[in-house]
Amino acid sequence: MPLHEQYALDAYRAAQHGEPAPPAPGTHDWAVYRELRDYRRFRAVLAGHRSHGRLRAALRSRFGG
Repeated sequence: MPLHEQYALDAYRAAQHGEPAPPAPGTHDWAVYRELRDYRRFRAVLAGHRSHGRLRAALRSRFGG
């Protein structure tokens, strides 16, 4: 079942039971990406690595620059 059909079914069931409708698909996508980025930065700091700019620093050390 495609995502939009599942959402329509869930919204219909919620309306039948007098419950609030679920959030639309994709509503919280950017918040999830931000949380993941923050988590990865936090783990890098705990491991003793740089929290940002790691890819550029790795490329600079690999290829000189």
